[in-house]
Amino acid sequence: MTITVRRASIHDAAAFARFMGDPQVFAGLMQLPFTSEEIWRKRLADSGDPAKGDLLLVAELHGDVVGSSGLHPVGSSLRRRHAMMLGISIAREAQGCGVGTAMMTAMCDYADRWAGVLRLELTVYTDNAAAIALYRKFGFEIEGTHRAYALRDGRYVDAHSMARLHPDPPSW
Repeated sequence: MTITVRRASIHDAAAFARFMGDPQVFAGLMQLPFTSEEIWRKRLADSGDPAKGDLLLVAELHGDVVGSSGLHPVGSSLRRRHAMMLGISIAREAQGCGVGTAMMTAMCDYADRWAGVLRLELTVYTDNAAAIALYRKFGFEIEGTHRAYALRDGRYVDAHSMARLHPDPPSW
């Protein structure tokens, strides 16, 4: 089973709408229901702007886009340029097939070797054991818990704040 990771393009909009529209996928994210190809086409077009500093990747399995991941600046503050937020989503049918590991490998490699990122940050719902295990595998640690962090399906749910520091920061 070969997983290909590549930069996302506007041509991936239909795939994003398909798997991000799955209630079992968006329930684990900060996405909302009723997504569309048009919404994703606009988001993907905007993400290609190099001035924004975002990196958006997709994973393909058997030629189908089954996952996405992104690195995003945490803000415009000069003092926080060393940190980026990481997000990841995997289509239901591809969960447990190594797609998450492939996406995390690509994200951490990019952050560590090319983007000068010292700190990767993310949030994850406290009941998402599979995601937490994946993040721990890549050196992320829980730094705190946000109570009633987000509304999900009519209930407020908690989320962990996790972070990973560069394991071998660049030297001169």
